[in-house]
Amino acid sequence: MRIEHVAIWVKDLEKMRRFYCEMFQAVSNEKYINAKKGFESYFLTFESGARLELMKKQDIDQGQSNKRIGYAHIAFSLNSKNKVDCTTEVLSDYGCKHIDGPRVTGDGYYESVLLDPEGNTIELTI
Repeated sequence: MRIEHVAIWVKDLEKMRRFYCEMFQAVSNEKYINAKKGFESYFLTFESGARLELMKKQDIDQGQSNKRIGYAHIAFSLNSKNKVDCTTEVLSDYGCKHIDGPRVTGDGYYESVLLDPEGNTIELTI
């Protein structure tokens, strides 16, 4: 068994698609639109085969908080400390809020934590 994909609600579908495609080299499918339900989405596929669905619906406009029950973050394995350091710098320069790291965590991960353009937590790790 494997997880097929993870989905997040977004406010600006196009901006978030560009972010994950540019910063993490995801490949996007064509936009799915269900006009009757006011729903639009993209599936983004990463080199590893992992997929992220970005979804937008007209009647969903909930504020984000990283202090809530539910999904906490998306972690990207970059395979080296240097790539974690460099990607942290690139994302910070892009305007992503840098929360923590790079550092070795108590459970032995080398990681950095940032927020994507809509405040979703991203972990960069080896």
